[in-house]
Amino acid sequence: MARTKAPDFEAQREQILELAAAAFAASSYPSTSMSDLAAACGTSKARLYHYYESKEAILFDLLDRYTQRLMGIVTKVEADGERRGRTEQERFADLLRAFLAEYETSQTRHIALINDVKFLADEQRDRILQRERDVVAAFGRQLRLAYPARVTTENQTPLTMTVFGMINWTFTWLKPGGKLSYAAFAEMVVDLLEGGLVRGLPSPPAPLPGGEGRKQ
Repeated sequence: MARTKAPDFEAQREQILELAAAAFAASSYPSTSMSDLAAACGTSKARLYHYYESKEAILFDLLDRYTQRLMGIVTKVEADGERRGRTEQERFADLLRAFLAEYETSQTRHIALINDVKFLADEQRDRILQRERDVVAAFGRQLRLAYPARVTTENQTPLTMTVFGMINWTFTWLKPGGKLSYAAFAEMVVDLLEGGLVRGLPSPPAPLPGGEGRKQ
């Protein structure tokens, strides 16, 4: 007979994933053992095996849930935009805000997504990478709808990856609770996309020696 799951089984798994992501980020996935994970979770290795059969299973569930969450954000923003009558440009701005709000609370999960997919078995790795591609494709589609005069079939991919380049590495420098908030940074990115970089005014010429210079 199969062992009955406790009522809080899923909540316990979610907590394990949160603590495992922090452990992987702190000392790298290859350097983290099941014993290390059990210690981080404040439990025994035997009890940890009740929830996950291996460290690899923890990593896959971590990345599977996280990429599903990212895809869910895309779907939710699209649905909310349709319901609220938002313009395509407003919807893309909302998508950026939603992703950065997620990144603020999922830094260690995001680090695992960037660094540790390569450690998964082939089938699992392909599943995560395909979902990442789906997220990127959805972003690109929304970007082109938002800026149809500027985004074409030829430049959609590089422009989409440029946007991801601006937001995907925030975990390396933008810290929660810091002087610049994730919400404020999101508005910076929105402003940059909507207006482009504003060229600064040219510097005034240096004054001639002696004030106004010689009179002609």
